[in-house]
Amino acid sequence: MALFSVTRYMGEEDDNDKKDKDLTASQILEKIKTEAKQRKAKRESKSKGKHVTENEKDTVSEPELEKSERKKKKRKAEEETQEVDEGSNKEKKKKKCKSKENDDEIKLKEKDIDEEQKTIDDQNESAVDTKGKDDDMADDTTEMDSEKKFPVLGNFKQKVLQKVNRVLPDWLASPNIITADLRSKTLPVGEMPGLDPTLVTQLQENNISHFFPVQMQVIPMLLDTLCVGGTVGKAGYWPSDICVSAPTGSGKTLAFVLPIIQALGRRVHRQVTALAVLPVRDLAVQVFKVFQTYSKGTDLKVGLLTGQKAFKLEQQALVRRSLRGYQSLVDIIVATPGRLVDHINQTPGFDLTGLRFLVIDEADKMMELIKQDWLLRVENAVYTNTRPRPGILTANSLKPQIPLQKLLFSATLSQNPEKLQQLNLFLPKLFTSTVKETPLKPDSVNPDSGKDDTVDTPDKQGEFVGKYTTPQGLSEYFVECTSATKPLILLHFLHTLMFTNVLCFVNSVESAHKLYHIVRLVGGKEVREFSSGLQTNRRKRILKEFSSGKIDIIICTDAMARGMDIEDVKFVISYDQTPNIKTYIHRIGRTARAGKVGTAVTLLQNKEFYHFKKMTREAGKPRIREQKVSEESLEPIIPAFTKALEEVPHILKAEKIKKSSNG
Repeated sequence: MALFSVTRYMGEEDDNDKKDKDLTASQILEKIKTEAKQRKAKRESKSKGKHVTENEKDTVSEPELEKSERKKKKRKAEEETQEVDEGSNKEKKKKKCKSKENDDEIKLKEKDIDEEQKTIDDQNESAVDTKGKDDDMADDTTEMDSEKKFPVLGNFKQKVLQKVNRVLPDWLASPNIITADLRSKTLPVGEMPGLDPTLVTQLQENNISHFFPVQMQVIPMLLDTLCVGGTVGKAGYWPSDICVSAPTGSGKTLAFVLPIIQALGRRVHRQVTALAVLPVRDLAVQVFKVFQTYSKGTDLKVGLLTGQKAFKLEQQALVRRSLRGYQSLVDIIVATPGRLVDHINQTPGFDLTGLRFLVIDEADKMMELIKQDWLLRVENAVYTNTRPRPGILTANSLKPQIPLQKLLFSATLSQNPEKLQQLNLFLPKLFTSTVKETPLKPDSVNPDSGKDDTVDTPDKQGEFVGKYTTPQGLSEYFVECTSATKPLILLHFLHTLMFTNVLCFVNSVESAHKLYHIVRLVGGKEVREFSSGLQTNRRKRILKEFSSGKIDIIICTDAMARGMDIEDVKFVISYDQTPNIKTYIHRIGRTARAGKVGTAVTLLQNKEFYHFKKMTREAGKPRIREQKVSEESLEPIIPAFTKALEEVPHILKAEKIKKSSNG
């Protein structure tokens, strides 16, 4: 059905003025087209004018008014069209053919009109958007002006926080520095001031010709406190306690053995004057042997309390009962803390009131055991009614008293004041090598002195706390591996690179036993296992065979890590990663001892890299080199390893059955 548009004059209509004349379709279309062109021209002229301002409210709203007027006119035209359609049905039928011909033309023209109207609306919307942007720009300018006039909350720069250094006691912040160079900085044994000639002769008989740096500093200081005798301090003053933190294999044991032997060499009455406490049995046996070696030719007796012998036999070696009461049979005691406490509690006549020296070797480990109250028990046994505990200075306390001097030694000595406070130290002095070496200033160097142009100086206060030094002759490496290639890499070191005199550390007795069988079944190398589960006699035999070169590799736990002085160890392999930095330092310290060279290798899986690097970096060892091992180099070992791996479960099963049957 054709669509007709009819326009009429607006306003009220009187019945008398009503037009009876009807307009034709062509006239209507012409009129619509003319009005559309007029509206278009009018809007274009307005759009070319100035931009809309805030005061031109009528202009801004004009497109909306025109749009509403068009809607009203169109609605009225449709109503009038309906009236014309209803009133002139007959005339429409006559003009039906003619209107059909013009129908298509009308539709096309209406489309043109709609497109023109759409263009006009878009232009109006763009004008409104332009006004909005101008308003936004004006608002931004207003905000910028306001920022200049008023401070904006939260608009500040974050300050860089300065690192706060630890504040330590003076004796920790300003230690006596020990160099780690064991090769160039030594002293002939005959030139040590104050050392007894008898001890010099014994040193030379044991092939010791030079003192190391730690001995050069500690021995003279201890001898100086003994210049008026061993029972009182210099000029009646109590001697300072001594803490020594030096690398493994730097000669710490001799640093306290020689002064104690010399101090007790002129004693008249036998009593327990020196006590050395160590955390494990093997270390205690080792120190006991050193005391015995350098007490030869004297009347001094050394006792060992570790539990190797029956408790009653140890009691008989300590004290003897006579008509005058109990009499001590030893001058020096080397003990483990548990066994020592047992004798304090259960051995009649065991007297420590004459104790002058208390040596705490491997002090960091001993501080961990302090919760067992071994130190409190020792001090209670020393300070009794006959020997009061030192306190406030009074006229009564001015009479000479035997001082109890504590000597602490360790490669990883804790420098935490809170932990050291548990030891009740008296005016302590620290000797440490865990500091950096810095060159001297040019104006302070004497070119004629012939000395090295470096000097040991401490870092900033507290920066050396937690850092440890290893021997200069030690080379450290790590190897990336997987759980499957780890045993192959160990076998590659033994059979391809021909490693000998090797200590291989694992974290458990079970791992040590299994790895021992794998290396043994592959063959070609003499291997032994060493752990806390072995008897003492078997341990001694293994260490003796290793030192003589009969054993190529020992698979061991950390029972061998601390303080064990094993001769001619060339390589240390950490098969399992160490749980903490102290264990790592003690493991690798089994080689490169006494100025020799050695190599330490740590096998690391991918998940262990972060912990290892973080641990070593915090301990002052940031650069540990990587040793590459290619997969091609492991292929020749795979057949023998696969065969051994198949046999190990059967061997372990047979051992388990045998053990259960014997049990």
